[in-house]
Amino acid sequence: MSQAILLNDGLTQSGVSELPERYNGIKEHNLYLYVKSYLASVRSNNAQAKNRSMVSGGGKKPWAQKGGGRARAGSITSPVFVGGGVSHGPNNTKNYFIKINKKQKKLALEFALKQKADSNSLFVVDSISVPSGKTREAYAKFKAFNKKNMLFVAQKSDERTFLAFRNIQECYLIDADELNAYLIAAFRSVMIEKAVFDEIIKRG
Repeated sequence: MSQAILLNDGLTQSGVSELPERYNGIKEHNLYLYVKSYLASVRSNNAQAKNRSMVSGGGKKPWAQKGGGRARAGSITSPVFVGGGVSHGPNNTKNYFIKINKKQKKLALEFALKQKADSNSLFVVDSISVPSGKTREAYAKFKAFNKKNMLFVAQKSDERTFLAFRNIQECYLIDADELNAYLIAAFRSVMIEKAVFDEIIKRG
């Protein structure tokens, strides 16, 4: 059974919380579909090449149709000429959106949490808040686990907590409404507030 590690205020283990039985039957393909959709949604769409109608010039036929010993040509904007248009080039009208339904989003999130739990990298605490706003206190929460990087999920972070985590390169602090399967999968470990964890578990 997959288990999340419960931590006390001193960031030492105080117990475990088992994930629901339904998490065991979730297929990895749901996470794959969500990550594919997520990355497509953040993809920039600004590649643009000029086709022959966009290239300036080309009003005059370069040379006579016959008699010159060269292949016939109608315009210097043709892709065969240097400086001409591009055939089948990229354009910024392409839509990269990939639809994914709500059930798959939910299953992807649950599978990502299970993966972290199975690798002993899912930690649950009462609060992530850093009232002092000091970076060294926020860094201590991360350094205690000797992980490469860590995602921190708060119910609603305050400004001081945000400032405390802002300059730590290996850490990323988000609010509960920003949580998604891609972020959980992208980080080596996750520390989540108990209120947020319980809310996710209760979703049937």
